[in-house]
Formats: sequence, C-alpha cells, structure tokens
Amino acid sequence: MENQINKTDRLREECGVFGIYDFDGNDVASSIYYGLFALQHRGQESCGIAVSDTKGPKGRVRSVKEMGLLNEAFMKEDLEKLEGDIGVGHVRYSTAGSSTRENAQPLVLNYVKGTLALAHNGNLINTPGLRHELEYSGAIFQTTIDSEVIAYHIARERLNCGTVEEAVGRAMQKIKGAYSLVIMSPRKLIGARDPYGFKPLCIGRRDNAFILASETCALDTIGAEFVRDVEPGEIVTISPEKGIISDKRLCLAKEKQARCVFEYIYFARPDSHFDGVSVYESRILAGKYLAMDSPVEADLVVGVPESGNCAALGYAMQSGIPYGQAFVKNAYVGRTFIKPKQKNRESSVRVKLNAIREAVKGKRIVMIDDSIVRGTTSDRIVRMLREAGAAEVHMRVSSPPFLWPCYFGTDVPARDLLIAYGRSVEEVREIIGADTLAYLKMERLDEIAGHLGICKGCFTGNYPIEPPKEDIRGEFEA
Repeated sequence: MENQINKTDRLREECGVFGIYDFDGNDVASSIYYGLFALQHRGQESCGIAVSDTKGPKGRVRSVKEMGLLNEAFMKEDLEKLEGDIGVGHVRYSTAGSSTRENAQPLVLNYVKGTLALAHNGNLINTPGLRHELEYSGAIFQTTIDSEVIAYHIARERLNCGTVEEAVGRAMQKIKGAYSLVIMSPRKLIGARDPYGFKPLCIGRRDNAFILASETCALDTIGAEFVRDVEPGEIVTISPEKGIISDKRLCLAKEKQARCVFEYIYFARPDSHFDGVSVYESRILAGKYLAMDSPVEADLVVGVPESGNCAALGYAMQSGIPYGQAFVKNAYVGRTFIKPKQKNRESSVRVKLNAIREAVKGKRIVMIDDSIVRGTTSDRIVRMLREAGAAEVHMRVSSPPFLWPCYFGTDVPARDLLIAYGRSVEEVREIIGADTLAYLKMERLDEIAGHLGICKGCFTGNYPIEPPKEDIRGEFEA
C-alpha cells in the first residue's frame, strides 16, 4: 500500500483516548461519546467505545467500532446497547496505510485472567522485535497496529504477577516510544504515560465518576473538573475500593522528559491545558515572539484556520497591526473527502479554504501558519491570497523548520520530503511565493512550553530516544 505520509502537507496526530469509571454504577457510554467528540480533532478515521458492567458477569465487554466520525459511526440505539459503568473510547488517525475497521480501537482482549480493553495514543519504536517475540511464542495478531503488541504484553505479564497494574508496569519496561494508555479491566480503570511524557493524559472527576482523557477539553465537555495530569512514567489505577493509586517507579528526572512540542503548537485544542500550560497562551506567545523576532510592515495579520489563528492574534497584539479574518473554512469537509483529479488539484485546497477578497484586496498581509511540511499547501494558500488581491504576503511560521522525521506519533515524513531540508529560508520563500518568510526561533520553544522538557527531534535530529535504524512507520501504526 502506498505510504500516505507522502501524500499530506499538513501535520496529523494519531489518536485521542478517553476512559471513565462511575462508582455509582451509572451507564458511561454517552459520557465517553461526548468526551470523544471533544477529541475528534485528534483522529477522524475511526472511533470506538467499549464498556463493561462491574456488577455483572466478570469480563463481559460490549463494544462498537466503526470507520469515520463519531456522528457517522454511532446511532442512538448503539449507545443504548452499551450498558456499563466502566468504559474506554478512542478516536484514531493513522500516520500511514491500513485505515481499516480491524485497526480501530479500543482493542478488546480475552485471555485466561479475564478481559482487557485498551486505547492507545502514540507510536512505539521497537514494535518489530516485540511482535516477532510474541509471534514465535504462538500469538496470532488480528491487526497491524502496535497497540495490539502492548495489549499482548500486558496480558502475558498478567499471568506472572498479582495485579493488572503491575502487569502494565512490567510491559512498560519492554516497550519503547511514545504512548498514553487507557486500560479497562473487569474492576479497574488504568492510565499510563510513557516515561518521557510525549503524549498528554489527564485525570478528571464528575461527582463519583473518575475520568482519564487525552485533553482537558474533554473533561469540560462532560461537566467534569480537572484533577491533575498523569505524570510522565506514571501509572494510575482507579477503583472504588482504593480511589486513585499512583505508581511512579518509571518516572524520569524532569530534565529527561520530552513532551511533543506540537501539542502546544498544533495538536491540542486551544481550550486545553497540557501539563499545566495553557495551549491558548502558548500559541499567543508564539505569535508574539514571531512579531518581536521577525517584524514586518503590514496592514493585516491573519491566521490559516484553525491552527494559525491564536498565533496570528498574538502577532497582532505584539505588533499593533490589526488582526483579521482572510479565510473561510468549510466546516463540512473532513480529512477523508473525495479529492479531485490531479488536473484539478488546486481545488483540493479551495474546497476546504477560500480567501475573502474584500478583507485582503490591496493590503499587505502577514499570514501565520503552524508549520510548513512539504510546502505545497503553503504555496497554494499564498497564491490564493494574491489572486484575491493581496498586495504583499508575508508568511510567519509558529514553529522552526522541519529537518528530520518524527518516530513518535507525528507524521513528519522522511527528510527528502521536507521542503526545508537542504534549503535555506530564502529558497523556501521562493518556492512558496511569499514576499518574506520567517520561522519561530528554536530558543523560543522552551518558553512557549513553560520551560518543561520537550522533544525537538524533528527540528534538530537529537531525539530523546535513539530512533530505529530502519524507518518502520506505516508498518505498525497506532
């Protein structure tokens, strides 16, 4: 199958995870559904919900998994059938290939100790070795995703220890890479985050129900209050008998932590907080730094919807140049719309985005976007503004140039596909057709992330974990 990484010029994340345990015994399927709705931006290819009744037959799990968006996949009657007071949910975007129902999550695993339902956000870098180890011991895989490798290793470790949370800890010592996990066992809800903290995971509470979610905005959506973030390397176990139990044996020193900086720049919703840092404030700050470090005389500052809007507002606040709207985004176009034929390739951008002529005609425009990957989309958007009558187009990017691929769950492709690789900023500017071009300075990344430990591998080539010698992305996607 042709690698879909090569086809996109926009960053994509992989997944959103959600779990809830209602100690009062109320059904949780509708809460999972609405929680996932708040996380829909993290994955639009498939979705799923799995629930269990802790007072019913032990290990009985009801689940629904489908392709597409939540409102396409779930009918009212589907949710009514999902009776249970504990459950997990998942929305998925694959970084490459195999966008199939079989790879949709949560994964439900029946084994000798009972049942596990697992939802995973992230990407492992040692999947082939772990998978081969399991295959040679008789394991039969139903999917091509690394999440199934994690589930199998947890199940295997559970045979040799007393609790499922201990099994999760043992499995975490084997798997390497980026992951946030939400796991449902018959009587416990478990959350786990990799020691580097690549992917977000937080804890919430609504009355006597406890929630695990990829982003705090999902807590807001269902009327839950934020309790705290799961720390990098931490395992939390939620049960009525003991409440929240924390295991931090795998936690690393703060200077070794490596959150994905693109949660702040692009992935997370602006109304979310990631490890105590406001995503909205991070993007405003990025825009302010762009105005401070790369000023230009202009009449209007605009953002490329939606990810460029907050940074554009920050640029306008700092520069004094008015902030405005230059684009209309078609809210009814998802990531999987039927693309036009090659000869009409321009309309694949225009279907999603169109310039407002009255807003830009005769004006010098500062256009803010979160990143430039291959440059093809930037080229078309710059041209779109010029065709709408813009006198000048000055592009500012709220991240540094991509020079290296990502192996931890962001689909930054191979180096030869990155427009900035082997080219100067001036050469990139000429290709995309802007009057000027400037990126966020590298030293500003720590500031917009609240001086927390972040991963800058896609900019510097210095990864927090040694990357695989062969690029296996697309073979075992999350």
